[in-house]
Amino acid sequence: MRSRYSAFVVGDVDYLLATWHPSTRPASLELDRGQRWYRLDILGRSGGGMLDTDGTVEFSARYRLDGIAGEQREVSRFVREDRRWFYLDAL
Repeated sequence: MRSRYSAFVVGDVDYLLATWHPSTRPASLELDRGQRWYRLDILGRSGGGMLDTDGTVEFSARYRLDGIAGEQREVSRFVREDRRWFYLDAL
């Protein structure tokens, strides 16, 4: 989760697509270069341990866009395949 947030911060579209599960991954992704992410708070999680194959992360991510502060709150689902975690979708 934190690595995907960092990818949003630096605009690393390739990493975001590579860590998105193939069953839900879009063909392309365009980020708004004017959007500045500046804070991530993990509010909760379930699963995601060493022996788990899935998990969820609830988070709040704060950003600025055109001088206006905003927040994205989400419960993200992740799945592990071949020892790699992938973002699946949001609940």
